[in-house]
Amino acid sequence: MDKSLEQMDYKGIFKYFSEISKIPRGSGNEVEISEYLVRFAKSRGLMYNKDSANNVIIIKEASPGYENEAAIMLQGHMDMVCEKRKDGTHDFLKDGIKLLVDGDYLHADGTTLGADNGIAVAYILALLSDDNLKHPRIEAVITTDEEVGMNGAKALDLSSLKAEYMINLDSEEEGYLLASCAGGLTGTCTLPLKRVTEEGKVIKVNIGGLKGGHSGMDIVNNRSNANKILARLLFDLREKASFGVIHMEGGYKDNVIPREAFAKLLIASEDYKQISDSIGEIMQIYKKELESSEPELDYGIEDLGDGKYETLHPTSFEKLLFILTQIPYGVQVMSSDIEGLVESSLNLGIFRLEEEEAIICNSVRSSKSSYKYYISNKLKYLVEFLGGDYIVRSEYPAWEYKKKSKLREHLKKHYKEMYGKDMKVEAIHAGLECGLIAEKMPGIDIVSIGPDMSRVHTIDERVSISSTIRVYKFLERIIEEKIRG
Repeated sequence: MDKSLEQMDYKGIFKYFSEISKIPRGSGNEVEISEYLVRFAKSRGLMYNKDSANNVIIIKEASPGYENEAAIMLQGHMDMVCEKRKDGTHDFLKDGIKLLVDGDYLHADGTTLGADNGIAVAYILALLSDDNLKHPRIEAVITTDEEVGMNGAKALDLSSLKAEYMINLDSEEEGYLLASCAGGLTGTCTLPLKRVTEEGKVIKVNIGGLKGGHSGMDIVNNRSNANKILARLLFDLREKASFGVIHMEGGYKDNVIPREAFAKLLIASEDYKQISDSIGEIMQIYKKELESSEPELDYGIEDLGDGKYETLHPTSFEKLLFILTQIPYGVQVMSSDIEGLVESSLNLGIFRLEEEEAIICNSVRSSKSSYKYYISNKLKYLVEFLGGDYIVRSEYPAWEYKKKSKLREHLKKHYKEMYGKDMKVEAIHAGLECGLIAEKMPGIDIVSIGPDMSRVHTIDERVSISSTIRVYKFLERIIEEKIRG
Protein backbone atom coordinates (compact mmCIF):
# COMPACT_ATOMS: atom_id res chain seq x y z
CA MET A 1 0.00 0.00 0.00
CA ASP A 2 1.30 3.44 -0.95
CA LYS A 3 2.77 5.18 2.12
CA SER A 4 0.94 8.45 1.50
CA LEU A 5 -2.32 6.55 1.01
CA GLU A 6 -1.69 4.61 4.21
CA GLN A 7 -1.29 7.87 6.11
CA MET A 8 -4.64 9.13 4.81
CA ASP A 9 -6.50 5.87 5.40
CA TYR A 10 -9.53 5.61 7.66
CA LYS A 11 -10.77 2.35 9.19
CA GLY A 12 -8.88 0.34 6.56
CA ILE A 13 -10.89 1.52 3.54
CA PHE A 14 -7.81 2.01 1.36
CA LYS A 15 -6.03 -0.97 2.84
CA TYR A 16 -8.80 -3.16 1.50
CA PHE A 17 -9.01 -1.26 -1.78
CA SER A 18 -5.26 -1.75 -2.25
CA GLU A 19 -5.60 -5.47 -1.54
CA ILE A 20 -8.39 -6.03 -4.05
CA SER A 21 -6.57 -3.87 -6.61
CA LYS A 22 -3.79 -6.48 -6.63
CA ILE A 23 -6.29 -9.08 -7.82
CA PRO A 24 -7.27 -9.15 -11.53
CA ARG A 25 -11.06 -8.74 -11.53
CA GLY A 26 -12.31 -7.82 -14.94
CA SER A 27 -15.83 -8.96 -15.74
CA GLY A 28 -15.80 -12.72 -16.30
CA ASN A 29 -12.54 -13.13 -14.39
CA GLU A 30 -13.81 -12.98 -10.81
CA VAL A 31 -12.91 -16.39 -9.34
CA GLU A 32 -9.84 -15.07 -7.52
CA ILE A 33 -11.55 -12.00 -6.06
CA SER A 34 -14.52 -14.13 -5.07
CA GLU A 35 -12.22 -16.54 -3.19
CA TYR A 36 -10.55 -13.56 -1.51
CA LEU A 37 -13.94 -12.49 -0.16
CA VAL A 38 -14.63 -16.01 1.09
CA ARG A 39 -11.27 -16.07 2.91
CA PHE A 40 -12.13 -12.71 4.44
CA ALA A 41 -15.42 -14.07 5.81
CA LYS A 42 -13.82 -17.26 7.11
CA SER A 43 -11.03 -15.38 8.88
CA ARG A 44 -13.62 -13.38 10.83
CA GLY A 45 -16.00 -16.22 11.57
CA LEU A 46 -18.78 -14.70 9.46
CA MET A 47 -21.46 -16.66 7.68
CA TYR A 48 -21.05 -16.59 3.91
CA ASN A 49 -22.26 -18.11 0.69
CA LYS A 50 -20.57 -18.23 -2.71
CA ASP A 51 -22.81 -19.36 -5.53
CA SER A 52 -22.07 -20.85 -8.96
CA ALA A 53 -21.89 -17.33 -10.47
CA ASN A 54 -19.17 -16.42 -7.91
CA ASN A 55 -21.45 -13.94 -6.15
CA VAL A 56 -20.56 -13.71 -2.47
CA ILE A 57 -22.97 -13.00 0.39
CA ILE A 58 -21.52 -12.33 3.86
CA ILE A 59 -23.69 -12.05 6.97
CA LYS A 60 -22.80 -10.24 10.19
CA GLU A 61 -25.42 -10.66 12.87
CA ALA A 62 -26.72 -7.68 14.82
CA SER A 63 -24.69 -6.24 17.64
CA PRO A 64 -26.21 -6.16 21.18
CA GLY A 65 -29.21 -3.86 21.35
CA TYR A 66 -29.91 -4.09 17.61
CA GLU A 67 -31.31 -7.62 17.45
CA ASN A 68 -34.86 -6.39 16.83
CA GLU A 69 -33.91 -3.84 14.18
CA ALA A 70 -34.59 -4.55 10.52
CA ALA A 71 -31.68 -6.08 8.63
CA ILE A 72 -29.86 -3.87 6.14
CA MET A 73 -28.22 -4.98 2.91
CA LEU A 74 -24.98 -3.39 1.69
CA GLN A 75 -24.51 -4.07 -2.01
CA GLY A 76 -21.86 -3.58 -4.66
CA HIS A 77 -20.11 -5.48 -7.44
CA MET A 78 -16.60 -6.94 -7.49
CA ASP A 79 -15.84 -6.70 -11.22
CA MET A 80 -14.39 -3.70 -13.05
CA VAL A 81 -14.14 -2.35 -16.60
CA CYS A 82 -10.69 -3.06 -18.04
CA GLU A 83 -9.34 -0.25 -20.22
CA LYS A 84 -5.70 0.73 -20.78
CA ARG A 85 -3.58 3.10 -22.81
CA LYS A 86 -3.34 2.20 -26.46
CA ASP A 87 0.38 1.43 -26.05
CA GLY A 88 -0.04 -0.15 -22.61
CA THR A 89 1.33 -3.59 -21.77
CA HIS A 90 -0.91 -4.22 -18.77
CA ASP A 91 -2.41 -7.73 -18.77
CA PHE A 92 -5.77 -7.59 -16.99
CA LEU A 93 -5.83 -11.38 -16.64
CA LYS A 94 -2.78 -11.48 -14.39
CA ASP A 95 -1.61 -7.96 -13.46
CA GLY A 96 -2.91 -5.96 -10.53
CA ILE A 97 -3.79 -2.28 -10.78
CA LYS A 98 -0.98 0.12 -9.92
CA LEU A 99 -2.43 2.83 -7.68
CA LEU A 100 -1.16 6.41 -7.78
CA VAL A 101 -1.92 9.25 -5.37
CA ASP A 102 -2.17 12.79 -6.74
CA GLY A 103 -3.13 15.16 -3.95
CA ASP A 104 -6.67 14.26 -2.91
CA TYR A 105 -7.15 11.90 -5.83
CA LEU A 106 -6.43 8.24 -6.36
CA HIS A 107 -5.98 6.99 -9.92
CA ALA A 108 -4.20 4.20 -11.77
CA ASP A 109 -1.09 4.05 -13.92
CA GLY A 110 -2.40 3.92 -17.48
CA THR A 111 -5.48 1.79 -16.75
CA THR A 112 -8.95 2.08 -15.34
CA LEU A 113 -8.81 2.37 -11.55
CA GLY A 114 -11.65 0.04 -10.62
CA ALA A 115 -13.04 2.38 -7.97
CA ASP A 116 -16.24 1.50 -9.82
CA ASN A 117 -17.06 -0.60 -7.86
CA GLY A 118 -14.02 -1.54 -5.79
CA ILE A 119 -14.70 1.28 -3.35
CA ALA A 120 -18.01 -0.41 -2.49
CA VAL A 121 -16.20 -3.66 -1.76
CA ALA A 122 -13.64 -1.82 0.37
CA TYR A 123 -16.44 -0.06 2.28
CA ILE A 124 -18.17 -3.36 2.97
CA LEU A 125 -15.01 -5.12 4.15
CA ALA A 126 -14.06 -2.22 6.41
CA LEU A 127 -17.54 -2.14 7.98
CA LEU A 128 -17.61 -5.90 8.49
CA SER A 129 -14.16 -5.70 10.12
CA ASP A 130 -15.20 -3.03 12.62
CA ASP A 131 -16.15 -4.76 15.87
CA ASN A 132 -16.88 -1.41 17.51
CA LEU A 133 -19.59 -0.49 15.04
CA LYS A 134 -23.13 -0.81 16.41
CA HIS A 135 -25.39 -2.24 13.76
CA PRO A 136 -28.43 -4.33 12.87
CA ARG A 137 -27.94 -7.56 10.93
CA ILE A 138 -25.79 -6.71 7.92
CA GLU A 139 -26.24 -8.69 4.72
CA ALA A 140 -23.37 -7.86 2.36
CA VAL A 141 -24.11 -8.82 -1.25
CA ILE A 142 -21.18 -8.54 -3.66
CA THR A 143 -21.98 -9.51 -7.23
CA THR A 144 -20.11 -10.46 -10.40
CA ASP A 145 -20.34 -9.43 -14.06
CA GLU A 146 -22.18 -6.19 -13.34
CA GLU A 147 -20.32 -4.33 -16.08
CA VAL A 148 -21.35 -6.78 -18.80
CA GLY A 149 -25.07 -7.06 -18.13
CA MET A 150 -25.51 -7.60 -14.39
CA ASN A 151 -25.29 -11.36 -14.85
CA GLY A 152 -24.28 -11.94 -11.24
CA ALA A 153 -27.31 -10.10 -9.89
CA LYS A 154 -29.54 -12.06 -12.25
CA ALA A 155 -28.20 -15.32 -10.81
CA LEU A 156 -28.58 -14.28 -7.16
CA ASP A 157 -30.68 -16.37 -4.82
CA LEU A 158 -31.83 -13.96 -2.13
CA SER A 159 -34.52 -16.17 -0.62
CA SER A 160 -32.63 -16.64 2.66
CA LEU A 161 -32.02 -12.92 3.25
CA LYS A 162 -34.05 -10.82 5.65
CA ALA A 163 -33.11 -7.27 4.70
CA GLU A 164 -35.87 -4.66 4.65
CA TYR A 165 -33.45 -1.91 3.58
CA MET A 166 -30.68 -1.86 1.02
CA ILE A 167 -27.85 0.59 0.40
CA ASN A 168 -26.31 0.20 -3.03
CA LEU A 169 -22.78 1.66 -3.08
CA ASP A 170 -22.33 2.05 -6.82
CA SER A 171 -22.93 5.79 -7.17
CA GLU A 172 -20.35 8.37 -8.15
CA GLU A 173 -21.18 11.71 -6.57
CA GLU A 174 -21.12 12.61 -2.89
CA GLY A 175 -24.17 14.40 -1.54
CA TYR A 176 -26.52 12.79 -4.02
CA LEU A 177 -29.01 10.12 -3.02
CA LEU A 178 -30.11 8.06 -5.98
CA ALA A 179 -33.66 6.75 -5.92
CA SER A 180 -34.16 5.45 -9.46
CA CYS A 181 -32.14 4.29 -12.48
CA ALA A 182 -32.57 3.26 -16.08
CA GLY A 183 -33.06 -0.23 -17.37
CA GLY A 184 -31.12 -1.50 -20.33
CA LEU A 185 -30.03 -4.22 -22.71
CA THR A 186 -27.30 -5.01 -25.20
CA GLY A 187 -28.55 -5.32 -28.76
CA THR A 188 -26.11 -7.11 -31.06
CA CYS A 189 -26.43 -6.77 -34.84
CA THR A 190 -24.67 -9.35 -37.00
CA LEU A 191 -24.41 -8.58 -40.71
CA PRO A 192 -23.15 -11.25 -43.17
CA LEU A 193 -20.37 -10.15 -45.51
CA LYS A 194 -18.86 -11.32 -48.77
CA ARG A 195 -15.28 -10.66 -49.83
CA VAL A 196 -13.32 -10.40 -53.05
CA THR A 197 -9.60 -10.69 -53.71
CA GLU A 198 -7.80 -7.49 -54.75
CA GLU A 199 -4.27 -6.18 -54.96
CA GLY A 200 -2.94 -2.82 -53.88
CA LYS A 201 -1.52 -0.82 -50.99
CA VAL A 202 -2.84 -1.23 -47.46
CA ILE A 203 -3.24 1.83 -45.28
CA LYS A 204 -4.39 1.89 -41.67
CA VAL A 205 -6.53 4.87 -40.68
CA ASN A 206 -6.72 5.51 -36.94
CA ILE A 207 -9.25 7.67 -35.09
CA GLY A 208 -8.32 8.61 -31.51
CA GLY A 209 -8.03 11.24 -28.82
CA LEU A 210 -11.72 11.22 -27.88
CA LYS A 211 -12.87 11.58 -24.29
CA GLY A 212 -14.88 8.35 -24.18
CA GLY A 213 -16.58 7.59 -20.90
CA HIS A 214 -19.51 5.76 -19.35
CA SER A 215 -22.34 5.23 -21.82
CA GLY A 216 -24.89 6.04 -19.13
CA MET A 217 -23.35 8.84 -17.09
CA ASP A 218 -21.44 10.57 -19.90
CA ILE A 219 -23.81 10.15 -22.82
CA VAL A 220 -25.47 13.47 -21.93
CA ASN A 221 -22.12 15.30 -22.11
CA ASN A 222 -21.99 15.29 -25.91
CA ARG A 223 -19.17 12.74 -26.13
CA SER A 224 -18.36 11.63 -29.67
CA ASN A 225 -18.18 7.97 -30.60
CA ALA A 226 -15.07 6.78 -32.49
CA ASN A 227 -17.04 4.08 -34.33
CA LYS A 228 -19.48 6.66 -35.65
CA ILE A 229 -16.71 9.05 -36.68
CA LEU A 230 -14.89 6.27 -38.54
CA ALA A 231 -18.07 5.32 -40.39
CA ARG A 232 -18.67 8.96 -41.31
CA LEU A 233 -15.10 9.28 -42.55
CA LEU A 234 -15.54 6.36 -44.95
CA PHE A 235 -18.94 7.70 -46.00
CA ASP A 236 -17.35 11.04 -46.94
CA LEU A 237 -14.18 9.51 -48.38
CA ARG A 238 -16.09 7.35 -50.89
CA GLU A 239 -17.13 10.55 -52.69
CA LYS A 240 -13.49 11.49 -53.21
CA ALA A 241 -11.61 8.25 -53.87
CA SER A 242 -11.84 4.54 -54.56
CA PHE A 243 -10.85 2.07 -51.83
CA GLY A 244 -11.63 -1.37 -50.47
CA VAL A 245 -12.17 -2.30 -46.83
CA ILE A 246 -10.09 -5.10 -45.33
CA HIS A 247 -10.85 -4.58 -41.66
CA MET A 248 -12.57 -2.18 -39.24
CA GLU A 249 -12.68 -2.22 -35.48
CA GLY A 250 -13.50 0.01 -32.54
CA GLY A 251 -14.52 -0.18 -28.89
CA TYR A 252 -14.04 -2.83 -26.22
CA LYS A 253 -17.17 -2.65 -24.05
CA ASP A 254 -20.73 -1.95 -25.12
CA ASN A 255 -21.22 0.31 -22.07
CA VAL A 256 -18.13 2.42 -22.82
CA ILE A 257 -18.18 5.24 -25.36
CA PRO A 258 -15.36 4.27 -27.77
CA ARG A 259 -12.31 6.55 -27.74
CA GLU A 260 -10.52 4.87 -30.65
CA ALA A 261 -11.30 3.02 -33.88
CA PHE A 262 -9.40 2.05 -37.01
CA ALA A 263 -9.84 0.75 -40.54
CA LYS A 264 -7.48 -1.04 -42.91
CA LEU A 265 -8.16 0.07 -46.47
CA LEU A 266 -6.85 -1.20 -49.79
CA ILE A 267 -6.02 1.49 -52.35
CA ALA A 268 -4.15 1.81 -55.61
CA SER A 269 -0.50 2.60 -54.82
CA GLU A 270 -0.55 5.68 -57.02
CA ASP A 271 -3.54 7.09 -55.08
CA TYR A 272 -1.77 7.14 -51.71
CA LYS A 273 -1.08 10.89 -51.63
CA GLN A 274 -4.50 11.86 -52.95
CA ILE A 275 -6.30 9.67 -50.40
CA SER A 276 -4.06 10.80 -47.55
CA ASP A 277 -4.75 14.41 -48.44
CA SER A 278 -8.49 13.73 -48.69
CA ILE A 279 -8.58 12.05 -45.28
CA GLY A 280 -6.68 15.01 -43.85
CA GLU A 281 -9.15 17.48 -45.33
CA ILE A 282 -12.16 15.54 -44.02
CA MET A 283 -10.67 15.16 -40.55
CA GLN A 284 -9.94 18.88 -40.36
CA ILE A 285 -13.65 19.50 -40.95
CA TYR A 286 -14.53 17.11 -38.09
CA LYS A 287 -11.93 18.67 -35.79
CA LYS A 288 -13.42 22.09 -36.49
CA GLU A 289 -16.93 20.83 -35.77
CA LEU A 290 -15.87 19.17 -32.52
CA GLU A 291 -13.26 21.64 -31.28
CA SER A 292 -15.31 22.46 -28.18
CA SER A 293 -16.61 19.01 -27.25
CA GLU A 294 -13.66 16.86 -28.42
CA PRO A 295 -10.58 19.13 -28.56
CA GLU A 296 -8.15 16.17 -28.64
CA LEU A 297 -9.70 14.40 -31.63
CA ASP A 298 -6.88 13.11 -33.79
CA TYR A 299 -6.16 10.73 -36.63
CA GLY A 300 -3.26 8.88 -38.20
CA ILE A 301 -2.47 7.14 -41.49
CA GLU A 302 0.01 4.25 -41.76
CA ASP A 303 1.37 2.73 -44.96
CA LEU A 304 1.37 -1.07 -44.41
CA GLY A 305 2.78 -2.00 -47.81
CA ASP A 306 1.52 -3.63 -50.99
CA GLY A 307 -0.01 -7.06 -51.45
CA LYS A 308 -3.06 -9.19 -52.27
CA TYR A 309 -5.96 -9.07 -49.78
CA GLU A 310 -9.58 -10.04 -49.21
CA THR A 311 -11.69 -6.88 -49.23
CA LEU A 312 -15.41 -6.41 -48.71
CA HIS A 313 -17.56 -6.97 -51.77
CA PRO A 314 -18.97 -3.56 -52.85
CA THR A 315 -22.52 -4.59 -51.89
CA SER A 316 -21.39 -5.77 -48.46
CA PHE A 317 -19.51 -2.52 -47.97
CA GLU A 318 -22.56 -0.43 -48.85
CA LYS A 319 -24.76 -2.42 -46.45
CA LEU A 320 -22.18 -2.08 -43.69
CA LEU A 321 -21.75 1.62 -44.25
CA PHE A 322 -25.51 2.07 -44.32
CA ILE A 323 -26.07 0.40 -40.97
CA LEU A 324 -23.11 2.14 -39.31
CA THR A 325 -24.26 5.57 -40.40
CA GLN A 326 -27.96 4.95 -39.75
CA ILE A 327 -27.76 3.41 -36.27
CA PRO A 328 -28.64 6.28 -33.93
CA TYR A 329 -26.15 7.25 -31.25
CA GLY A 330 -26.40 9.21 -28.04
CA VAL A 331 -29.36 10.77 -26.25
CA GLN A 332 -32.67 9.85 -27.85
CA VAL A 333 -35.15 11.33 -25.35
CA MET A 334 -34.75 13.59 -22.32
CA SER A 335 -37.01 13.04 -19.32
CA SER A 336 -40.15 15.15 -19.14
CA ASP A 337 -40.39 14.49 -15.39
CA ILE A 338 -36.88 15.20 -14.10
CA GLU A 339 -34.99 18.16 -15.48
CA GLY A 340 -31.60 17.28 -16.98
CA LEU A 341 -32.15 13.50 -16.84
CA VAL A 342 -31.67 11.40 -19.96
CA GLU A 343 -34.66 9.12 -20.43
CA SER A 344 -33.41 7.00 -23.34
CA SER A 345 -30.12 6.54 -25.18
CA LEU A 346 -27.96 4.08 -27.06
CA ASN A 347 -24.24 3.63 -27.58
CA LEU A 348 -22.53 1.77 -30.44
CA GLY A 349 -19.90 0.41 -28.08
CA ILE A 350 -18.26 -2.49 -29.94
CA PHE A 351 -17.76 -2.89 -33.67
CA ARG A 352 -15.51 -5.29 -35.53
CA LEU A 353 -15.28 -7.07 -38.86
CA GLU A 354 -14.78 -10.81 -38.88
CA GLU A 355 -13.99 -12.78 -42.03
CA GLU A 356 -17.64 -13.29 -42.99
CA GLU A 357 -19.64 -10.96 -40.76
CA ALA A 358 -19.74 -7.62 -39.01
CA ILE A 359 -20.59 -7.53 -35.30
CA ILE A 360 -22.11 -4.36 -33.85
CA CYS A 361 -22.95 -4.23 -30.13
CA ASN A 362 -25.19 -1.45 -28.85
CA SER A 363 -25.95 -0.54 -25.24
CA VAL A 364 -29.59 0.56 -25.01
CA ARG A 365 -30.79 2.39 -21.88
CA SER A 366 -34.14 3.82 -20.86
CA SER A 367 -36.08 4.56 -17.71
CA LYS A 368 -39.19 3.57 -19.68
CA SER A 369 -39.26 -0.05 -20.74
CA SER A 370 -41.58 0.68 -23.69
CA TYR A 371 -39.03 3.03 -25.24
CA LYS A 372 -36.17 0.68 -24.50
CA TYR A 373 -37.94 -1.96 -26.58
CA TYR A 374 -38.73 0.60 -29.29
CA ILE A 375 -35.04 1.40 -29.74
CA SER A 376 -34.16 -2.29 -29.65
CA ASN A 377 -36.83 -3.13 -32.22
CA LYS A 378 -35.54 -0.38 -34.51
CA LEU A 379 -32.08 -1.95 -34.41
CA LYS A 380 -33.62 -5.33 -35.18
CA TYR A 381 -35.64 -3.87 -38.07
CA LEU A 382 -32.59 -2.17 -39.53
CA VAL A 383 -30.22 -5.13 -39.49
CA GLU A 384 -32.83 -7.68 -40.58
CA PHE A 385 -33.80 -5.43 -43.49
CA LEU A 386 -30.17 -5.70 -44.63
CA GLY A 387 -30.17 -9.50 -44.28
CA GLY A 388 -28.57 -9.72 -40.85
CA ASP A 389 -29.51 -11.06 -37.44
CA TYR A 390 -30.25 -9.45 -34.10
CA ILE A 391 -30.07 -10.78 -30.56
CA VAL A 392 -30.74 -9.22 -27.18
CA ARG A 393 -28.62 -10.10 -24.15
CA SER A 394 -27.77 -8.69 -20.75
CA GLU A 395 -31.20 -7.16 -20.24
CA TYR A 396 -31.98 -5.62 -16.86
CA PRO A 397 -35.00 -3.74 -15.51
CA ALA A 398 -35.27 -0.13 -14.45
CA TRP A 399 -35.31 0.66 -10.74
CA GLU A 400 -38.51 2.61 -10.29
CA TYR A 401 -38.89 5.56 -7.92
CA LYS A 402 -40.83 4.98 -4.68
CA LYS A 403 -42.78 7.96 -3.42
CA LYS A 404 -42.43 6.85 0.21
CA SER A 405 -39.12 5.62 1.60
CA LYS A 406 -38.14 5.43 5.29
CA LEU A 407 -34.55 4.75 4.28
CA ARG A 408 -34.37 7.76 2.01
CA GLU A 409 -35.69 10.03 4.77
CA HIS A 410 -33.26 8.46 7.24
CA LEU A 411 -30.28 9.31 5.03
CA LYS A 412 -31.51 12.82 4.31
CA LYS A 413 -31.96 13.54 8.02
CA HIS A 414 -28.50 12.39 9.08
CA TYR A 415 -26.71 13.95 6.12
CA LYS A 416 -28.22 17.30 7.04
CA GLU A 417 -27.14 16.86 10.67
CA MET A 418 -23.59 15.82 9.72
CA TYR A 419 -22.83 18.23 6.91
CA GLY A 420 -25.32 21.07 7.32
CA LYS A 421 -26.83 20.81 3.84
CA ASP A 422 -29.56 18.90 2.10
CA MET A 423 -28.86 15.65 0.31
CA LYS A 424 -30.08 15.86 -3.27
CA VAL A 425 -32.43 13.09 -4.35
CA GLU A 426 -31.96 12.17 -8.00
CA ALA A 427 -32.41 9.54 -10.66
CA ILE A 428 -29.63 8.50 -13.05
CA HIS A 429 -29.47 7.21 -16.58
CA ALA A 430 -26.86 4.59 -15.77
CA GLY A 431 -27.93 1.07 -14.84
CA LEU A 432 -27.67 -0.25 -11.30
CA GLU A 433 -28.39 -3.68 -9.87
CA CYS A 434 -31.15 -2.20 -7.70
CA GLY A 435 -33.89 -3.04 -10.20
CA LEU A 436 -32.98 -6.72 -10.32
CA ILE A 437 -32.74 -6.99 -6.54
CA ALA A 438 -36.05 -5.15 -6.07
CA GLU A 439 -37.68 -7.73 -8.37
CA LYS A 440 -36.30 -10.56 -6.22
CA MET A 441 -37.20 -8.90 -2.90
CA PRO A 442 -40.50 -7.05 -3.43
CA GLY A 443 -41.02 -4.24 -0.96
CA ILE A 444 -37.35 -3.74 -0.08
CA ASP A 445 -36.51 -0.05 0.46
CA ILE A 446 -33.44 0.91 -1.62
CA VAL A 447 -31.12 3.90 -1.99
CA SER A 448 -27.76 4.32 -3.72
CA ILE A 449 -24.85 6.50 -2.60
CA GLY A 450 -21.11 6.81 -3.23
CA PRO A 451 -18.10 9.14 -3.14
CA ASP A 452 -16.94 11.57 -5.81
CA MET A 453 -15.55 9.76 -8.85
CA SER A 454 -14.88 10.95 -12.37
CA ARG A 455 -14.12 9.50 -15.81
CA VAL A 456 -15.15 5.99 -14.77
CA HIS A 457 -14.67 3.31 -17.44
CA THR A 458 -11.69 5.26 -18.84
CA ILE A 459 -7.95 5.36 -18.15
CA ASP A 460 -8.52 8.76 -16.51
CA GLU A 461 -10.79 7.32 -13.83
CA ARG A 462 -10.14 8.77 -10.38
CA VAL A 463 -11.75 8.95 -6.95
CA SER A 464 -11.51 11.61 -4.25
CA ILE A 465 -9.80 10.29 -1.13
CA SER A 466 -11.42 12.81 1.22
CA SER A 467 -14.87 12.19 -0.29
CA THR A 468 -14.40 8.44 0.09
CA ILE A 469 -13.72 8.93 3.80
CA ARG A 470 -16.63 11.32 4.31
CA VAL A 471 -19.09 8.94 2.67
CA TYR A 472 -17.76 6.09 4.81
CA LYS A 473 -18.30 8.13 7.99
CA PHE A 474 -21.81 8.85 6.75
CA LEU A 475 -22.35 5.11 6.27
CA GLU A 476 -21.23 4.47 9.84
CA ARG A 477 -23.75 7.01 11.07
CA ILE A 478 -26.75 5.73 9.12
CA ILE A 479 -26.01 2.14 10.13
CA GLU A 480 -25.60 2.94 13.83
CA GLU A 481 -28.68 5.18 14.01
CA LYS A 482 -31.87 3.15 14.15
CA ILE A 483 -34.32 3.76 11.31
CA ARG A 484 -37.56 5.27 12.50
CA GLY A 485 -40.56 6.88 10.88
